[in-house]
Amino acid sequence: MPHDPDLPPAKKFKPGSVFFRLEKNKPGMLLPRKGNVTTPIDVQRKQLPIYQARTRLVNELRQLHNAIVIGETGSGKTTQIPQYLFEAGIGRQGLIAITQPRRVAAISLAARVSEEKRTQIGKLVGYTVRFEDVTSPETKLKFMTDGMLLREAIGDPMLLRYTVVVLDEAHERTVHTDVLFGVVKSAQRRRRELNKIPLKVRRPPSFYLYFLYLLVKKRLKSSSFLQVIVMSATMDVDLFSEYFNKSPVLYLEGRQHPIQIYYTKQPQSDYLQAALVSVFQIHQEAPQSHDILVFMTGQEEIEALARTCRDIAKHLPDSCGPMVVIPLYASLPPAQQLRVFQPAPKGCRKVILATNIAETSVTISGIKYVIDTGMVKAKRFNPDSGLEVLAVQRVSKAQAWQRAGRAGREDSGFCYRLYTEQEFDNLTPMTVPEIQRCNLAGVMLQLMALGIPDVMNFDFMSKPSPEAVRSAVEHLELLGAVERKDGQVLLTSLGKRMASFPLEPRYAKTILLSPDFSCSEEILSIVSLLSVDTVLYNPPARRDEVLAARKKFSSSEGDHMTLLNIYRAFKKVGGNKEWCRENFVNSRNMGLVKDVQAQLREICLKLNLKLESCGADTGNVRRCLAHGMFINAAELQPDGSYLALDTHQAVAIHPSSVLFQAKPAYVVFNELLHTSRCYMRDLCLVDADWLLDAAPEYFGRKLHLTRS
Repeated sequence: MPHDPDLPPAKKFKPGSVFFRLEKNKPGMLLPRKGNVTTPIDVQRKQLPIYQARTRLVNELRQLHNAIVIGETGSGKTTQIPQYLFEAGIGRQGLIAITQPRRVAAISLAARVSEEKRTQIGKLVGYTVRFEDVTSPETKLKFMTDGMLLREAIGDPMLLRYTVVVLDEAHERTVHTDVLFGVVKSAQRRRRELNKIPLKVRRPPSFYLYFLYLLVKKRLKSSSFLQVIVMSATMDVDLFSEYFNKSPVLYLEGRQHPIQIYYTKQPQSDYLQAALVSVFQIHQEAPQSHDILVFMTGQEEIEALARTCRDIAKHLPDSCGPMVVIPLYASLPPAQQLRVFQPAPKGCRKVILATNIAETSVTISGIKYVIDTGMVKAKRFNPDSGLEVLAVQRVSKAQAWQRAGRAGREDSGFCYRLYTEQEFDNLTPMTVPEIQRCNLAGVMLQLMALGIPDVMNFDFMSKPSPEAVRSAVEHLELLGAVERKDGQVLLTSLGKRMASFPLEPRYAKTILLSPDFSCSEEILSIVSLLSVDTVLYNPPARRDEVLAARKKFSSSEGDHMTLLNIYRAFKKVGGNKEWCRENFVNSRNMGLVKDVQAQLREICLKLNLKLESCGADTGNVRRCLAHGMFINAAELQPDGSYLALDTHQAVAIHPSSVLFQAKPAYVVFNELLHTSRCYMRDLCLVDADWLLDAAPEYFGRKLHLTRS
């Protein structure tokens, strides 16, 4: 987004705002920000709206096996309800699990609740996210991602360790959340049935044995019921209540202040430009103490707009005051994510550019203005083509209201929607559940590992299409994870081993194949690198320095080998932080890669896999990747374009790839990103012969490839 340096941006952006003009005398516009940073924690807890309903709420929950809790934003439901249950003795016989769709929320909430309980994190209050377990035998309140509770259910389908499961942020409807709904519902039913079976045991002659028997019986009785509490700020209440056996719905008042909503007069063809105009109009007209939150779709977009905002801010007249622009997206290092919670310097405005991570997972103090682009990046799967792509699309009405609510947490606020009121009216009421728009191969594998007898008819709250289920089973068949026998789909021995890994099926298959190519250590490193948020940091303002640093590690064999080179160099310098800074490497995420690799190695050893390194022979690594990821293969066409071999979809190499300027004949890729074109990201150079070796019947039948 270039700007004319000769024309003062203030004059350029002020006239002709895309909005109805702000009126200077709107009530609440000049109210100062409230601050309670010095308020004792006990007092803060009592100031939450939920505190007034505590006694009544606990009495209700004490009598219910299932409950749907709708709590307005700011009510305090997520941090307080688990504590109320524990303090009232509800669920103390086992663990109280509180699930979150996002790891950042699980970790930050556990930290907050442990602070409120005046206990060290990992003691009474702990958390478990993928590849990180901060709990102990003392833990009673366990915050965890929904995916982690799902993995626990593979070993314990009745979830016998838990007496209460709180499914929080249920409206987000991630794949794991939707599967967890069915798994928890099944566990609850089976435990209820277990309780009805009398323990027909004759009284043993020994008093002590009899006493032990009574203890066991009492424990079975006490843990036989599983209480399920589903929580959200917004959801389709009837759907949830009906699914969970007509559960009663409890409503909590929040602390939402009035919000004035503004719409554009005309549809905006360029929402990024509209966001830029909006930021600077507000910056010129609103008091400096009022911060701005802008909702955007992803890292690249955010970094580009952040750079433009900073450039423009340098040319503003002194009367406008300074601004600090802070990005917020999942792959940012935690230390930089925490910057959004720090108040701006006095007389300076904070402008936060965020993905939908800021919709519900975190609460940022001081936000007075929200700018909603109305767009979000989401997965979309087409079962006919077999392609899953990340695509920018319109938000739902529920998401739009969540975003607007960020402006009314502490005071009255303003929400600027970069779309017309008519466009808002045409939005879908609720976000389409991810289960209905993603590749279900991993879900089907997990369900079969859970021992679900009929995965094709699993009790989903919102059933995926039959085509999507069929496509997922075919995908698993190609990988050798399932087989059909007597009209049933059964897990193979390979499939059972694949389900041992908390990974996508293709990554699990690649690891299991790696001993055949003598490159287990390299494959474990690559899969670990792909399993954490990006390990590379790309500040746009230092683009030339970034390119120079990357060039040292760049491999003509593709992005996987380039990442492997960077990781090897990182290990060689012992994870030196200065080296990380010089090479624009995220040191914390690299540390996580080591942790992930250690855990994957542990799983490999349990499966008796031979772990060895191929050293400099990276051809073996690429051969292994081709055998594990052959479904995501693409072929160069005579006109210089690429075609996905599985689907015949036109695809292109993403500009961020080291192969962007090259034209390899065949590649495998990790994912597709759909913007103006369908881009392949994270590519590896492969040979056609390797693909034929990986799946000769499949490629020979469907794609008519033959050996040269």
